[in-house]
Amino acid sequence: MRANNMTRRLFEKLVNNPQSDGGLSDAQARHEPANFLRHAASISMSKIADGLIDPKLVLSWLLTHLGASSFFVGLLVPIREAGALLPQLFTAPRVQAMERRKWAWVAGAAGQGAAAAGIVLTALTLEGSAAGIVICALLAVLAVSRSVCSVSYSDILGKTVGQSRRGSATGLASSLGAGAVVIFALLLMTGLLERATLVIAAIALAAALFFAASTLFSTLWEEAAVGETGTAALEQLKILRTDAQLRRFIWARGLLTSTALAPPYIVLLGAQAGQGTFDRLGALVLASSIASLISSWLWGRLADRSSRKVLMFSAVAGTLALLAAVLLDLVGMSGTLWALPLVLFVLMIAYHGVRQGRSIYLVDMAPEGSRATYTAVSNTVIGVLLLGSGIFGALASLAGAKVTLLIFAAMSFAAIVVAKGLKEVGD
Repeated sequence: MRANNMTRRLFEKLVNNPQSDGGLSDAQARHEPANFLRHAASISMSKIADGLIDPKLVLSWLLTHLGASSFFVGLLVPIREAGALLPQLFTAPRVQAMERRKWAWVAGAAGQGAAAAGIVLTALTLEGSAAGIVICALLAVLAVSRSVCSVSYSDILGKTVGQSRRGSATGLASSLGAGAVVIFALLLMTGLLERATLVIAAIALAAALFFAASTLFSTLWEEAAVGETGTAALEQLKILRTDAQLRRFIWARGLLTSTALAPPYIVLLGAQAGQGTFDRLGALVLASSIASLISSWLWGRLADRSSRKVLMFSAVAGTLALLAAVLLDLVGMSGTLWALPLVLFVLMIAYHGVRQGRSIYLVDMAPEGSRATYTAVSNTVIGVLLLGSGIFGALASLAGAKVTLLIFAAMSFAAIVVAKGLKEVGD
């Protein structure tokens, strides 16, 4: 169904340059306003669910509460990151062979919902190592399902939303999602509800939201395309030899993983300074979600103008935040109530800028019909880097949190230089 007048008016208020065709076919352009809102709503629900089932914070607390050993807690983030990124090299050819690729995202979201529902059931029935084994296995299912969503989404977004409006769709979704997670964080901090009950209820809500997002996304109007014969998994890596811009983009994105890897070391500085309340679950969720709420939509709008500059500005913000953390600790201020929470807030703004900038840059840079391959290759390389980061972080931490943060600051600073050399790919 074509967008009605109210849908079009809302669309025009939310985007830059609504009159441009954005590189869409005539049929897709007619359906773009309604598709834009479906993207925003579906991705909002998905992002709320992500916040409610965050492995770094929520699931790690849940496993500890259930009596699972630290071994299983330590597996959560590697399973989540590797499972979401590494399979894309193998799933991309299958996605490219589909006439309507929205069904890959629909299936991936439903798979995440089923895995989240399984985690709820496990939390209610199992304890100790049994709970750890089952929850880690279900997280692997969730991560692989997420990889299907990730590898298909850039191509779907490129086909159904115009070039100068894609950042607005994803940025709006991130901000709406973060606003809901703020409420969850505040509930955790108030103590009005028993924490275990609240966490299990939140994961159940995440499951429902994944299913709802899957259902809504299935109504997206996507023009049928000729299914392409997928390139063999390892054959896809050949584009790294032929596309210098892709190589530079991956370098920039790899260096900017510092914004994702640094928060635990900021928490460690706070703990060493005697700031015992800083590492509480609610405070961490709140800092991340407020940063996303404030910044994601603005980052998205800026990415529609220049996603390259978003990557550069995010690198600058990340560098300043990491250096500030070290400086505050050196002058003895890291134990104050405001210092490290403020640093973490700025760092999370940089992190969300990286997410917006790299997503939109890749969609705009990749040739039409090859977006799934470009996404898969990029994510696979970054997945390998993130797996190696566990060993790197462990070795660096032997020298102390401050040294580790200085290394991450240097990575972020180098990303400014690398991102500056990227070509502008916006409309």
